Amino acid sequence: MKLTRRLMLGTAAALMAVSITSGSISAQTKGGTLVIASTQVPRHLNPAVQSGTATAVPGTQIFASPIRYTDDWTPQPYLAESWDISDDGLSVTLHLVKGAKFHDGVPITSADVEFSIMTVKANHPFKSMFAPVEAVETPDANTAIIKLSQPHPALMLALSGALCPIIPKHIYGDGQDIKTHPANSAPVGSGPFKLEEFKAGEQITLVRNDDFFIKDRPYLDKIVIRIIKDPSALMIAMENGDADMYPFVASSTEIKRLEQVEGISLTTEGYAGVGPINWLAFNTAKAPFNDVRVRQAIAYAMDRDFVVNALHRGTSKVQRGPIIESSPFFNPNIPAYDVDLDKANALLDEAGLKPGADGMRATMTIDYIPGPPEQQKTVAEYLKSQLKKVGLDIVVRAAPDFPTWAGRVSKHDFDMTMDVVFNWGDPVIGVHRTYLSTNIKEGVIWSNTQSYANARVDELLNAAAVEGDPVKRKALYDEFQMIVGEEVPIYWVNSLPYHTAYRDRVGNVPTSIWGTMQSMDDVYIK
Repeated sequence: MKLTRRLMLGTAAALMAVSITSGSISAQTKGGTLVIASTQVPRHLNPAVQSGTATAVPGTQIFASPIRYTDDWTPQPYLAESWDISDDGLSVTLHLVKGAKFHDGVPITSADVEFSIMTVKANHPFKSMFAPVEAVETPDANTAIIKLSQPHPALMLALSGALCPIIPKHIYGDGQDIKTHPANSAPVGSGPFKLEEFKAGEQITLVRNDDFFIKDRPYLDKIVIRIIKDPSALMIAMENGDADMYPFVASSTEIKRLEQVEGISLTTEGYAGVGPINWLAFNTAKAPFNDVRVRQAIAYAMDRDFVVNALHRGTSKVQRGPIIESSPFFNPNIPAYDVDLDKANALLDEAGLKPGADGMRATMTIDYIPGPPEQQKTVAEYLKSQLKKVGLDIVVRAAPDFPTWAGRVSKHDFDMTMDVVFNWGDPVIGVHRTYLSTNIKEGVIWSNTQSYANARVDELLNAAAVEGDPVKRKALYDEFQMIVGEEVPIYWVNSLPYHTAYRDRVGNVPTSIWGTMQSMDDVYIK
């Protein structure tokens, strides 16, 4: 018997055509422009070969994925109107919406699905996401059969949102390098909005796709993403009504300030699939960070509670491990490394880092992602003062821009670095990439840039990637967390307090697990 998902797209669209507002049902209005403010600068607009929110937000409006998710983690039909999963978990059949077209009028077929999935598999930095996919068969224009070498419990999530945009084979399959393809900055997709203008570093303008495959969608005429690099200017734009929405707000100062503005509301919904963790990463291939005692000592010298309560004003939450604490896979028994300067000093002594005449044991650098300082620069500077208490002289190394920081870290040219990394819904997608020794790939940011290698960790993660029983899978992840908790290739600090700020005139604010990184065809202006 096959497990079958047969919710037809027309039914889903009809159900979503009304919304519950203040306890009453009201029809959405059509028309209007939604202005989104952002500090994020996308390099291009093709999520098939680029991760990150800067590309994901516009990319998911331009490109449609096979499925999408609700706020309670329920997969819903999208470009695939239904799907079948074989009993052995080695085959997933997608039944595509009939009559769907790309923005240039070319029909979407199973060949585009096959091309897209294999392109993501070959080029996306999340190598574990489609690793088990051996092939995609296309018996007819509306049927794509994904063949797997092993069961893949994260596959459905991987087929949603920015993780699996369906890109046109007739444009991207012309033999050019897809990572540098000119269409990445002038994309043709099948999503609810078409690209009108992409001013790099300034503004992205998207206009309604009148031939969208969901009837009567989208509601908006236009989405404008204004890139405002100056946080103060961005806040003024929100306060003055020059912008309608500001997603991924993580600054406690901005959150507190926007809470006081009349006509603006904030929500923490829309980030369940993100799982954003702020952490301190060690270059474990480099002395003295190749000594676990040094990493443990630094962990004991840190104080997460101070970071969360003092530096972040209580808006963020403590994070003790590699899996976000809100996940059912989180193991609360992972070593916490509560602040203990005596233990830190003893471990550094054992590691042979003896204090010199000036009381200092060693000098080391710490990098951080440039941008809003609270989660990165501020924590790095706190580390400088805190680690001085145990004789470590820290040099905070600034980068002029994100590419400079990413270049250093991806080439393993660092001692320690602050970083923000997402779980992306399932550990297979967002966690494995950091800890698998097979994912130590120089030049690729947000891979295993720590050069961490443990054979048992590899074994556990590879087993969890194919285990369909949630209880057994949880046990595998529990053991994994205890090992990395002991070896501390990373010191996990806090989860980011992501909020979406929006003006009250915005209806159906995105609150699915992917938030604004999923189609906003149902968003409207009241």
